[in-house]
Amino acid sequence: MSNADLRRLDREIQTTAKKLEAVRRGEWWPLNGSERRAMARALAGGSYRVARGRSAGRAEERMDATGNAAEMRLNAELTALHAERQRLITEAARAKAARKSKGWW
Repeated sequence: MSNADLRRLDREIQTTAKKLEAVRRGEWWPLNGSERRAMARALAGGSYRVARGRSAGRAEERMDATGNAAEMRLNAELTALHAERQRLITEAARAKAARKSKGWW
């Protein structure tokens, strides 16, 4: 493990955390392609129904569900990145302890 690996992981963790906050605020830029298409479909369908004088409730629910799915995906990514960072730190500590115990005699 090198410090570069940790820095890379820290940078990815920060990026993913920013994306998660943006999704919670309702922004679309962190969404992947299928999530964007689903949001656009729900938006178009809802606006069509509103233009016809009907309720857009189901379209709003679909947009909320898509946003929640994106939030769960980013949360899982963030958890995986934290776990990988912890694994790298633990490996480095074990290697350092092995080197120290080996060289004492």
